Amino acid sequence: VRLHKLLACAVEVAASEAVRVLAHRLLAVYPLKAADALQLSAALAWAENDGSGHHFVTLAQRLRVAAQPGGFVTLP
Repeated sequence: VRLHKLLACAVEVAASEAVRVLAHRLLAVYPLKAADALQLSAALAWAENDGSGHHFVTLAQRLRVAAQPGGFVTLP
């Protein structure tokens, strides 16, 4: 039941060319895994390149560091 509630409000961001290009740029700047760069670039696309006021949840320290300049509040 909880999963259905979560999925009802979830947004899926397609791996568009813009998302891929941004992921490549992130890889040039931060020591991220490719999947992490895609995750962050999708989040930035969703947030229209301004993560201010949005939360970004990750346990990966490198991804946390890369998300903060985009304005995201990183959790936990």
